[in-house]
Amino acid sequence: MRYVLNSQFVLRGWKRLPWAVMHRPENSVRFLDASTFRALELCDGAIDFDLPIITDRLREIVMELERWGVVRALADGEHAALAHDQRYARYPNRFIETAHWSITGRCNYRCRHCFMDAPGAKLGELDHDTVMDIARQIVEAGILRVSLTGGEPLVRGDFLEIVGFLAEHHVLVSQIYSNGRLVTRELLETLADLGVHPEINMSFDGTEGWHDWLRGVDGATDDVLRAFDLCSEIGFPTGAEMCLHKGNIHTLRDSVNLLAEHGCSSLKTNPVASTDAWEKHGRRDYDLSTEEVAEAYLGYIPHYFEDGMPLSIMLGGMFSCEKGSVDWYIPRARFAVCDAETDPDEDVEEACLAACVCGHARTTLYISPEGRMLPCMPLSALPDQSGFPTVQDVGLAQGLSDSEYLRLITTTVAEYLERNPECAACEFRLSCGGGCRGSALLTTRDDAMAPDRAICALYRGGYYDRVREVAQSAVAARGKGEAIVGGDEDDKRGRASLVESGRVAEAENERRPS
Repeated sequence: MRYVLNSQFVLRGWKRLPWAVMHRPENSVRFLDASTFRALELCDGAIDFDLPIITDRLREIVMELERWGVVRALADGEHAALAHDQRYARYPNRFIETAHWSITGRCNYRCRHCFMDAPGAKLGELDHDTVMDIARQIVEAGILRVSLTGGEPLVRGDFLEIVGFLAEHHVLVSQIYSNGRLVTRELLETLADLGVHPEINMSFDGTEGWHDWLRGVDGATDDVLRAFDLCSEIGFPTGAEMCLHKGNIHTLRDSVNLLAEHGCSSLKTNPVASTDAWEKHGRRDYDLSTEEVAEAYLGYIPHYFEDGMPLSIMLGGMFSCEKGSVDWYIPRARFAVCDAETDPDEDVEEACLAACVCGHARTTLYISPEGRMLPCMPLSALPDQSGFPTVQDVGLAQGLSDSEYLRLITTTVAEYLERNPECAACEFRLSCGGGCRGSALLTTRDDAMAPDRAICALYRGGYYDRVREVAQSAVAARGKGEAIVGGDEDDKRGRASLVESGRVAEAENERRPS
């Protein structure tokens, strides 16, 4: 019996993660042990598994792979072989799943809070050849997905060339972030012709004129709602992000419902960050404290369920729920299952300590408009970024192999706690896991390992417990006999998040080639 790898699967590997199978076109990846990978390599359409040199264990693995739909058995007389691209390729650098790439620092809006002061384009814009070289390096580093942002990415004249190159080389363009003004029927139809159907993610900062106010352009509200309608008509998924301040926070409920009416599938909210642009515009009087934001979220959660969960939502790190579902959880409680009172299992605690302090940064690279490799977009607002490499200076593969960037994103919770006696002594240390490094840097400006004071306030103020109470009560009040998922579901999501944030680190430790 001969087997062949099904056409949508390819064999790949990375430094310290040498064995993986990838499923296309979504580019999902599964890391494998050596035996499973060896069995897959033999599924090339030529090897006869009835040969005596094939062990029973390899036959068992292949039968399991067939049940998974990864390989198929060839019929008698059938001939098949692997396509060139399906054959094993190993990348020279560490694994990164997604690149969130600011392809320009320019913008056609004048947002009052922009990280990079885009109207003035203080971070500039790389020339065409340099940008295309970065795209080539993304392919050669084995990065699976790219989300494109700016500035406003659609102001680049070569935008479609960038997208086309990535798509041609099997890099999934997962999201395009835009203010919506340049989202046209022609653009969407061209993307569809390229075989690219990303989520179009657009900012919406409130009803009552607040969106125009924050974006600094008259008509911004009409433009973005038109863009949502157009995406819905043509069949592109959409998402939104909302920046909250004292002026617009009371519009949260109306904004959610309005976005849902215009076909938006999801919304993420966060308070406006105190960037240089925000301070320059003298808007600090609009700032919200952590506690004010938390109270607003607590007040809105019951309305979300009353309104029928009209879209998927993530309220900062405090609350998340899928559209039309009561399956809610707390995103920031990544390590909730490590709490000694709820789960004293020492193995779980060890897993928490071994996980990367930021699971998102460990799998997602941010590339700034000047080509700088950063853990996340908010760090582009830092006055001194010289410690982080640029792709042009060191090369992407080198930056993902040995650099200050790599050292920061691979920092474990244990290493973080060792550097922070205050956090190490905190009762919430394993639930919090150090909080958000971007949030900490926006406060301290010069210490990536400083405590995240926002998450400190949420834990010490009991806000996560209050979210559980409010959400459970709101679900129960729906009175439809649906399961109250609350704490149990939160624990399951916490465990799943722990696995996700630690999966790369664990795999790298366990599957290093000898």
